[in-house]
Amino acid sequence: MKEEVFFGEGMAMVKKEYPDLYQAIVGLNEATYTGKVIDYRTQKLIALGINAAASDDRAVKKQMMSAMKEFGVSRDEIVDVLRIVLLTSGMPPFTKAMKILNDLVEK
Repeated sequence: MKEEVFFGEGMAMVKKEYPDLYQAIVGLNEATYTGKVIDYRTQKLIALGINAAASDDRAVKKQMMSAMKEFGVSRDEIVDVLRIVLLTSGMPPFTKAMKILNDLVEK
């Protein structure tokens, strides 16, 4: 279900030049996204909200694409996550994420 995809631009270099560090990151990813108590779909939506709150445009876009592709997450479900971002992090991260969502949905 979950893929070994990392959103940081430096990860390709880490994978190539520091394989031990890369494997540690892969292990952390696997330990985090277990779906044991909170299912992986919900964990994905939480990750989306965190990235949106941090105004990480690249990660927000990739999280949205992944959530829609892997789990069929709807636009309205993503907007519900972004409502929480608006409340907790303010208008700028909310509007940036809404633009990303609209760009993705209009394609």
